[in-house]
Amino acid sequence: MQFPSKLIENAVMEVAKLPGIGKKTALRLVLSLLKKDAKETELLSEALLKMRTEIQYCEKCFNISDSNVCSVCSSTRRDASTICVVEDTPDVLAVENTGQYRGLYHVLGGVIAPIEGAGPHDLHIQSLIDRIEKAEEPVREVILALSPTMEGDTTAFYISKKLKGRDLQVSSIARGIPVGGELEYTDEITLGRSILSRRKYQTGS
Repeated sequence: MQFPSKLIENAVMEVAKLPGIGKKTALRLVLSLLKKDAKETELLSEALLKMRTEIQYCEKCFNISDSNVCSVCSSTRRDASTICVVEDTPDVLAVENTGQYRGLYHVLGGVIAPIEGAGPHDLHIQSLIDRIEKAEEPVREVILALSPTMEGDTTAFYISKKLKGRDLQVSSIARGIPVGGELEYTDEITLGRSILSRRKYQTGS
């Protein structure tokens, strides 16, 4: 791809590093910014820089937050007796958009994937256990809302074993989601029904 300017080329190369954006799309975005008022580009740059330097992770659930405790964990309207365990922030957004869940969340920050070198200690699993043990209001249910992949199933199995013997119910979302699919890309209606139709998690032993 030929560029009329080295500055344009550098901008395109940086934008193209974002997931799902090829060089052609990156070029269109860069040229669009170039046509806009300089102030708009400055506002975009400031917003991105501020997001990158000031964003925090909730000290309770590890979801992205503007403060040390996120809006979900600090809300008195949420059901603190239920914790929905998800892989990452996009999954929190996916579940929230269904409008079918009013409990709390726990973001693992990934799944157990030995091939990629990700083990249980690389995730926020122990903090989930600690959180349940130290909760002011007893946790009655843990929902394992993980993608139905091999890695997701392995992680769910590991967590269920860690929670075995405790006075709480471990549930998994119903399999209205295709096997091998990613939770964040599931449509809201299917995901909402999967949350409502959750069932007791079976470890197989």
